[in-house]
Amino acid sequence: MTSHDEYVSVRYLVDDVQAAADFYTTHLGFTLNSSAAPAFADVTRGRLRLLLSGPASSGARATPKEAAVAGGNRIHLTYDDLDAEIDRLRGAGLTFSSEVVAGPGGRQILLADPAGNLIELFQPARRP
Repeated sequence: MTSHDEYVSVRYLVDDVQAAADFYTTHLGFTLNSSAAPAFADVTRGRLRLLLSGPASSGARATPKEAAVAGGNRIHLTYDDLDAEIDRLRGAGLTFSSEVVAGPGGRQILLADPAGNLIELFQPARRP
């Protein structure tokens, strides 16, 4: 694997790069990879590289105005104990954008970053 395909990269447009980087590293287990705040930072978790692009970044400037809204997509983070993760994040003062929803594949809840981008916290259903 070359360094270019070491990660799966997703770009989120944010209005405050430092606030977004702090959110992901403080609350969701990401590591800061690089920072050119206030324009750009990238954080990693496993093979996910999350590109946090502020208004001055080339990624944000290249985005058509009608598409530059948060919440249209979401990253999906998996946890073994969703309830414990919810309690930990609520204890840190975070609020959720939904209630826990259960289905045949598992349980999920949505959290928004400081710019309004959604993060799905997910616990797979236990299989016999």
